[in-house]
Amino acid sequence: MAHPPQRRRRVDGVLLLDKPRGISSNAALQRARRLFAAQSAGHTGTLDPMATGLLALCFGEATKFSGELLDAEKTYVARLRFGERTSTGDAEGEVIERRPVSVSREQLVQALDGFRGEIRQVPPMYSALKRNGRPFYEYARQGISVEREPRTVVVSGLDLEDFGGTNATLRVRCSKGTYVRTLAEDIGAALGCGAHLFGLVRTGIGGFRLEQAHRLEDIEALPEAGRESLLMPADALLRGLPQVTLPAAMEAGFRQGRAEGPLQVGASRVRVYGADGRFLGLARVDPAGLLHPKRLVAAP
Repeated sequence: MAHPPQRRRRVDGVLLLDKPRGISSNAALQRARRLFAAQSAGHTGTLDPMATGLLALCFGEATKFSGELLDAEKTYVARLRFGERTSTGDAEGEVIERRPVSVSREQLVQALDGFRGEIRQVPPMYSALKRNGRPFYEYARQGISVEREPRTVVVSGLDLEDFGGTNATLRVRCSKGTYVRTLAEDIGAALGCGAHLFGLVRTGIGGFRLEQAHRLEDIEALPEAGRESLLMPADALLRGLPQVTLPAAMEAGFRQGRAEGPLQVGASRVRVYGADGRFLGLARVDPAGLLHPKRLVAAP
């Protein structure tokens, strides 16, 4: 018997989810969206199915500000296995090469020094980057290798947490666009034994931490009326920006998309609130101090 379609409603806010292993980020998003019966939803950067950890999901008006986390620094705990290279760079792929491993802790620590700061990475074939409108992973599945240009990424933190001869655990803090799979492969290449990623947990996105996240099964166990208490407001995505409260006389014009001011701000981007404390949106500030609406929140 077919079930009637779910009735969607407007839900605004940010859900920090602890994504389980074995499902895609989009599958996790759709499950969460159904639990909240949300009309619209999006995420702020994917995790591979093999990976677990922090996934920030946006509902409703919060989706307008998801780009703030797409560009944010990410933190991971990565587990590397030395002596084996795989077709995908992680444990999902087939082993394509095995080499003997004779690596000391000191050699690994020294090798890590070469992967801090600005580094160049060649994106993996098994990635969602596109060539001629097709993602690289489609070419890879057909056995086609596509030329990929190296990209500059920033690894601001790379610390060895555990080492067991053929396995190592690293804590990685890196910029948008960094492939931890590629980092694992490149470290293995530098050591001469090869390596692949066999475990990955994202523990931070910008100022958000995994300890704040909720599991899907815990959300499912809550009554529907209690689930929205897990959501953070849309402006949580902008909390790193200065806050400006508009005088009441400027609020209507700003809501209609007009530049308002001038105000003494001292920043190029600000989060804007009305005189009653309601979040209005994101604004760009020009040199004269005028606030130009960039993204506005729709009225409830």
